[in-house]
Amino acid sequence: MTAINVNEITLGIESFGDDDAPLILLTGGTTMLSWPDALCERLAVGGRRVVRYDLRDSGESTTADPQAPAYTLRDLAADAAALADALGGRPAHLAGIGVGGMVAQVAALDHPGAFSALTLVGTRPVAPGPPDDDLPDHDRAMMSRLFARPMPDWTDREAVAEFAVAGAEIRGDDPAAARAIAARIWDRTPTAPSPVRMANQMGLVFSRLDCEPRWRERLPGIAIPTLVVHGRSDRFFPVGNGEAIAREIPRARLLVLEEAATAIPEEAVGAVAQAMLTLG
Repeated sequence: MTAINVNEITLGIESFGDDDAPLILLTGGTTMLSWPDALCERLAVGGRRVVRYDLRDSGESTTADPQAPAYTLRDLAADAAALADALGGRPAHLAGIGVGGMVAQVAALDHPGAFSALTLVGTRPVAPGPPDDDLPDHDRAMMSRLFARPMPDWTDREAVAEFAVAGAEIRGDDPAAARAIAARIWDRTPTAPSPVRMANQMGLVFSRLDCEPRWRERLPGIAIPTLVVHGRSDRFFPVGNGEAIAREIPRARLLVLEEAATAIPEEAVGAVAQAMLTLG
C-alpha cells in the first residue's frame, strides 16, 4: 500500500499486477477493502493493473472531518479521474461498489474521456436519502435492526469486529469475512480518533455529503461498456436498483449474484472477475 497526491489531497492506494497493463481502478465504498483481495488478484492474473483506493475521509486518504465533509460527490468523482491520470492509466476501467458506485457513475458522466469501461456493484442511481418512487428503498426491518444496535467502543478492536459480525448477519453477508475486514480496516489506522474509525467502518459520511445535482437522468449518456453487478439478496440497495441502472445505461450488462447480499462473496469472485475482464 502507498499513497498518491491528486487534487490537493492524498489518496491511499494499493496496486496489483503489472504496472504496464491496462488499468482497472476500484473506488472504495468507502475504504478500498470493500473490494475482496481475491477479486483484485484474479483481475491481475487476467492481465490487468488493479488499483483500489480509499475515498476521502476514509482509510489512509486525507481525513478532515467525516461528520462535516467539505467536499461534494462531484469532487469525489473528480478524484477518480485525477487518480487515473496520475497513474498513467487513462482511459481506465472504473469500478465502484456501494456508495463508491455513486462516485463511479458521476465520474463516468463528468469525465467521459478518463474511462474506457464501467463496473457498478451493489449501488443505486440516486443519492442517499429517499429514493425515486420506482426504486426499492432499504429494507425497513433490516435498517431498524442495523441502527437499533448500540455503537461499539471504536477504540476497541475486538468490539468493532464483533459489531461488524452482527451487521453482516443482519445484512445477509458472510460474518467471518466481515470480521476479518473490520479488523484490517481498524489496523490500518490504529491511532485515528473515534469519529474517523466509525466513518471507516460504516461510511456514514455519505449521509452528510452534498450529492446534488441528480445524475440518474444523465445515465443514458454513458457510452462506454458497462457491467452492473448486484446481489439478489441485497436488502440495503435491493436488486431493483441495479436493474434500473442496467436499463438506463445503453447496452449495459446485468450480472445478478443469486447467493449474494451487499458484499461480493468468495464464491462469486470468479464470475465477477470474468465479467469485468470481458468488459475491457
